[in-house]
Amino acid sequence: TPPAGVPVPRPRRALHPGAWWLWALALGTAATRTTNPLLLALLITVSGYVVAVRRPHTPWARSYGAFVKLAAAVLVLRLAFAIVLGSPIPGTHTLFTLPEVPLPGWAQGIRLGGRVTAEGLTFALYDALRLAALLICVGAANALASPSRLLKSLPGALYELGVAVVVALTFAPNLIADVRRLRAARRLRGRPDKGVRGLVQVGLPVLEGALERSVSLAAAMDARGYGRTAEVPAAVRRTTAALTLGGLLGVCAGTYGLLTAAGGSYGLPVLLAGLASALAGLWLGGRRSVRTRYRPDPWDACAWLVSASGAAVAALLILAGSLDPGSLDPGVVPLEPPALPLWPAAAVLLGLLPAFVTPAPEAARDPRKEPTT
Repeated sequence: TPPAGVPVPRPRRALHPGAWWLWALALGTAATRTTNPLLLALLITVSGYVVAVRRPHTPWARSYGAFVKLAAAVLVLRLAFAIVLGSPIPGTHTLFTLPEVPLPGWAQGIRLGGRVTAEGLTFALYDALRLAALLICVGAANALASPSRLLKSLPGALYELGVAVVVALTFAPNLIADVRRLRAARRLRGRPDKGVRGLVQVGLPVLEGALERSVSLAAAMDARGYGRTAEVPAAVRRTTAALTLGGLLGVCAGTYGLLTAAGGSYGLPVLLAGLASALAGLWLGGRRSVRTRYRPDPWDACAWLVSASGAAVAALLILAGSLDPGSLDPGVVPLEPPALPLWPAAAVLLGLLPAFVTPAPEAARDPRKEPTT
């Protein structure tokens, strides 16, 4: 405790969760624009470093490892499919040959087994690495952004949907924490915590705890008046539905246009029009919500910097894809090692900005230490 008369410094508030999601989704968008394994590995490294230095000490922040494992599984499955089902890429460097299963005429274009080439495996590796990088970027957002704080930042029109999503997202971390706690307690008592017997004896208390937690959550939501809505005219409800639905369709069409080479001319205008329509619909829909926000998260300069860093990475890689597509999508025929383009790689490094401008997470508290007087 500081001496009397000395002002206590107020801790910096954590970054707005929406900024983390915008940063991560922008990195994911950048990952979809390239199949260069060096750039994709750099994107994965950038997101992993930011998670390592800015991930809070909370149960839901441990989900990053699950997304990394999921990305690795996607990588292995894609290579397995390329080996068993073949690849559309012709190749001359044969690695091995599997016994080929004859298929009927209606399955033309599909094969089981046969020749496996280095070109086909390389193409499958590049394609799978792009999806793996996208999954890891989404995992970074889950590990950095608090689900409960993100729920407070949602518009009133999405509040009910946001509650359902947040409850679903927090179910798995709570379940993992319960399993770890019960397994540790069984080990301390000298009882088995692995195998079928251990699974059964741990699973029943976990299920009981989940049911008790759901009942407590329902009681807390009912005590706080969840579900109350204000009276809104029918015309406003119909206008809200039309604006929101049309805006979301416009966002989907505009995003598809930006992610494909053929839709570069109409993608951005449709996306902006869809965003404007969706925001107008959400603003009108928020009039029926009578909830209040306790200590809302401000969108400060730090949140702008984090969002801008991710947007800059996505914009610069989209620009690089239009100026020099060969550097972002290296060919595999003929088979040659990919080259690292310098200024797109420097653009990816802009994604490291959140590691230096955001506040550091609070240190984890040790429950074994008692407060001193």
